[in-house]
Amino acid sequence: MCDKNNQKLNEMNTPLLTQYEEELKIPKKKLSLLIVVQILILICSLFSICYLLVIPFLYNKPSTEDTVCTSECRVVLVESIPTNLTYAEGAPSHVSTFNTWMNLIQSAKTKIDVASFYWTLRAHHDLNITESPSTVDGETIYKELMKAGTTRNIDIRIAYNMPSSKFPDWDVLDLVKAKAVEARSLNFSRLMNGGILHTKMLLVDDTHFYVGSANIDFRSLTEVKELGAAVYNCSCLAQDMSKIFEVYWQLGEKDADVPPIWPEDLNTNYNFTNPMPVPFNNTNARVVLSSSPPSFCPKGRVSDIDAILHVIDRAKTFIKVAVMDYLPIIPEYRRGEAEQLFWPVIDDRLRKAAIERGVEVQILGSIWNHTSPKMLPYLRSFKVINEIGENKVNVKLFRVPDDQRHIPYSRVNHNKYMVTDNAAYIGTSNWDGSYFTLTGGVGLIVNNTHSTSNDSNSLQDQLRDVFNRDWESIYAEDLSI
Repeated sequence: MCDKNNQKLNEMNTPLLTQYEEELKIPKKKLSLLIVVQILILICSLFSICYLLVIPFLYNKPSTEDTVCTSECRVVLVESIPTNLTYAEGAPSHVSTFNTWMNLIQSAKTKIDVASFYWTLRAHHDLNITESPSTVDGETIYKELMKAGTTRNIDIRIAYNMPSSKFPDWDVLDLVKAKAVEARSLNFSRLMNGGILHTKMLLVDDTHFYVGSANIDFRSLTEVKELGAAVYNCSCLAQDMSKIFEVYWQLGEKDADVPPIWPEDLNTNYNFTNPMPVPFNNTNARVVLSSSPPSFCPKGRVSDIDAILHVIDRAKTFIKVAVMDYLPIIPEYRRGEAEQLFWPVIDDRLRKAAIERGVEVQILGSIWNHTSPKMLPYLRSFKVINEIGENKVNVKLFRVPDDQRHIPYSRVNHNKYMVTDNAAYIGTSNWDGSYFTLTGGVGLIVNNTHSTSNDSNSLQDQLRDVFNRDWESIYAEDLSI
């Protein structure tokens, strides 16, 4: 009886249980789906965190802006004084270009980058020059580079202007043949429809560099008066300079064109809106690197002409300019389109500084066998400003004694710098319009605000003393009107 009753009870309960179980199945499915979604969200979140925090460290190069300048940053004025050019006892003197280049090359640990116009470190038959005391320093630099690239396993890259019959660049070709360097030439006729690569820069380990007027030429070491700056132990600034070199390196690729927008990794944060703070020689300096032509300037990079105008416009008491060529024109504009174009951009600003603000302006040009006959009339017209009011404007020409006539294109003051009461500018360009619109060049601009030591050894002070030494020397001739 009991079994029958139980069976009846089971039959009565079965539909109820089945219905209850069916009702329970719906939440279980929802619960399972919810768990799966939560797991997927967790996995995506972990992947995103990994991507944002880990991947950049694995694949991204360190940013220049992340490198902090240290108190070890040092800047040194560098000069080449031609043989038989002497100054009075006690006159300012600085380390030689030869010693600086040797020091930079020998200190290299991993790499050397060189940007240059042409290469003539050795005396070649095409120059009709035999070996002499004047060529020894150049030969030594060449051998040291060969040793660095072959024996010491230093990676050497050379970006230089495309060779020509006038500049065949045998040095580069022989270094490449020996597998000591990798080289790329820039074809400015193709890139800019004119101009040249006129930069003179050596960069070592993205930590030290030289920039200045000296070409990679034995004459720049012994027979031409040169001025530049060497920066040591300053990776913050050297890494910014490396971005300028990378522009040249990219343009040296086969069939390269100047891009409308440069790659982001070549941008810089450092310009006159945001100059780089650098503790040069125990002084608090603000530093900017400039480049020309403007189309070679990635985002943030100030152009060389804008840098020069910026320095001129902020001068309050004096402007001292030493440059080989000073011409307010663009000679041979775009090779055949026009004989020349009037380009008074710098000239106007200098005149404005003298006339409107009463700034004392001194221009020290160069006179030698290849001085443009157009330069002297332009400089005379500048000097005439003195006849208007009480302006303080003067022009002199520096003449290096010409006692090495057998060496062509030598015995000249090849400097390209400016110093004011506000800043120092050291460049690689002559001052005519073609150098700032068509030609590759670099500028170093240093503004010293305060010295933390009793000795005044700022770059501005040193550069001013060099200018005054040359201006007052027996080699500086007054320009007659």
